[in-house]
Amino acid sequence: MATIRPRAVFVTRETDLARLLARHATREQARFFLETRGQRIEDLERRDAEQQAALRSARAAVPGEWRQAEVHRADLDRFLFGPEDVVIAVGQDGLVANVAKYLDGQPVLGINPSPDLYDGVLVRVPLARLAKLLPAALSGDAPAERRTMVAATLDTGERLLALNEVFVGHRSHQSARYTIEAEGAREDQASSGVIVASGTGATGWARSILGVAGASLPLDPQEPAAAFLVREPFPSRATGTALRYGRLSGAPLAITSRMNDGGVLFADGMEQDYLPFDWGNRATIGRADRALNLIVG
Repeated sequence: MATIRPRAVFVTRETDLARLLARHATREQARFFLETRGQRIEDLERRDAEQQAALRSARAAVPGEWRQAEVHRADLDRFLFGPEDVVIAVGQDGLVANVAKYLDGQPVLGINPSPDLYDGVLVRVPLARLAKLLPAALSGDAPAERRTMVAATLDTGERLLALNEVFVGHRSHQSARYTIEAEGAREDQASSGVIVASGTGATGWARSILGVAGASLPLDPQEPAAAFLVREPFPSRATGTALRYGRLSGAPLAITSRMNDGGVLFADGMEQDYLPFDWGNRATIGRADRALNLIVG
């Protein structure tokens, strides 16, 4: 029986230039729009060229006998990844987080097309090494990190996965009302929402929330644990602020919605990809049963 050939799947997103041209139809209209705001279209064209050049070089590095495919970020929820896939994200760090929840152990290599613009925490593979790393990633011989992910499960059976964090709150600027349970403690709260972050997410949004609270909660990206953080908890006769943050090494966090409408859960900042979380719904959130297989080059 014939074996399935490996497939290199390139994950990309629209560049700022492509989005601008889609909105304004022509380059001249886009140029005029930017110049009236003190910006230059040439800067966006340079970034677009960097992206396209990196993608061409990456595709040229794929072994000749492999198959290739390309999927845009907006289409990830409709793309079927296979066990023989090796995923190459060409873009900013967030692109790796966007694709992570659709994978189940497939290796991910991140290519940074603009090192002077993107931090490159997750997109760390040099283009010059890609040709050698692709077969090594497929065989399991490439240097890799198993980055912990976060999972949120509703009592309805619906589930969300995240590489950075899951957010629980209200979809508008209203206060979120809920009951939170962690490590045997229980409290009714009103706040700007709760996030449950992995070690990867702990360097981003979670770090900002901890900074406001004047607290520290070290968490390694490969550590089998997560952390919960409450944003701006409000004390009142009916709500408390004792459960503000903590580690989740064992039992997951439990949250029961006390919002009549507008409650949501979403992952990794993708607000359009959410689960409704209205009155009485219960969510358990903690470390996921899968991890991101990130090739680090």
